[in-house]
Amino acid sequence: MNPVKRVTLQDVATHAGVSMKTVSNVVRDYQHVSPAMRERVRAAIDELGYRPDVRGRSLATGRSSMLALAFPDLRWPYFAELAHVFARACAQRGYRLLLEETGGTREGELAVLRDRDAGIVDGIVLHPQALSVDELAEHGQGTPMVLLGEAPQAPGVDQVTMDNVAAAGEAVAHLVRSGRRRIGFLGHETDELSHTSRLRLEGYRLGLEQAGLAVDEALLVPRRTGDALGAEEGLSAALDRGLRVDALLCRDDHAAIGALRALHLHGLDVPGDVAIVGWDATILTASTTPSITSIAPDTTALVARTLDLLLERVDGSDAPGRLVTVGHSLVVRESAPAPVGAAPGPR
Repeated sequence: MNPVKRVTLQDVATHAGVSMKTVSNVVRDYQHVSPAMRERVRAAIDELGYRPDVRGRSLATGRSSMLALAFPDLRWPYFAELAHVFARACAQRGYRLLLEETGGTREGELAVLRDRDAGIVDGIVLHPQALSVDELAEHGQGTPMVLLGEAPQAPGVDQVTMDNVAAAGEAVAHLVRSGRRRIGFLGHETDELSHTSRLRLEGYRLGLEQAGLAVDEALLVPRRTGDALGAEEGLSAALDRGLRVDALLCRDDHAAIGALRALHLHGLDVPGDVAIVGWDATILTASTTPSITSIAPDTTALVARTLDLLLERVDGSDAPGRLVTVGHSLVVRESAPAPVGAAPGPR
């Protein structure tokens, strides 16, 4: 039996009448290829049944065709949903994705960097929580890496984030337009604040000040653990002590879900008595009763820009460290509906 001939990149290039570089750019989804040329090459790929030869490319280039994605805790719906978007986007660019959980510890984050340094992956996307700026800058030299999240940017390292301060301020403004005046913040840490909590609290305070409302520290409700139960316990204890709010901006969707249960157990209606805004707009927030209004990062743009930066580094770019900020929106649902007469937002 004659072996089936494997379709090569050169076969596709010849069939389409273009260079191998153009075919490679289309396979890796580089943005600078014209729509007409992209369609021409993809038609040739479909006609010939081309599939990337990962092993061959690894031998020829010294690369693994693997990228690592490292998150602190994969139980968080936001990280799980973001990993799904990354996996699909990597496949479209001819890469496999190695998903790792760091536990938010220094040891876990260093272990991921060691995998990269050992050549197991060509580059890494890391959401750091424990490594210092200096450590990240040191490990970012010479090896492709892009950071996600709100931590201060490490010199020389690319990072993709969103404007947490602006998003929190916009959420407060939405609640104020709805007639809310005693707006609390739920879900920050009980002791040392994370970078994320610090920025979201800054935006919360700024939003109140811009609305002409006093910042009342008594309306800040921390939680002992970072899950929904921790938020429920923290809010329940505050309500038992006499806390009275008519709205809550929650640090994340976990806190918002915990708030729903705590308010229900205390006989308070959402949104009649207390409006709730979450953060991340994870799929769970559309299925609660009531559904939860939530701040939504533009995850499509976040993933696309992250991979653009990372693959430029893989291809040898030595550009200075870049900081990219992607957009966001407020997904308005039942827990904090739009003011009467306002145009509906994204759902």
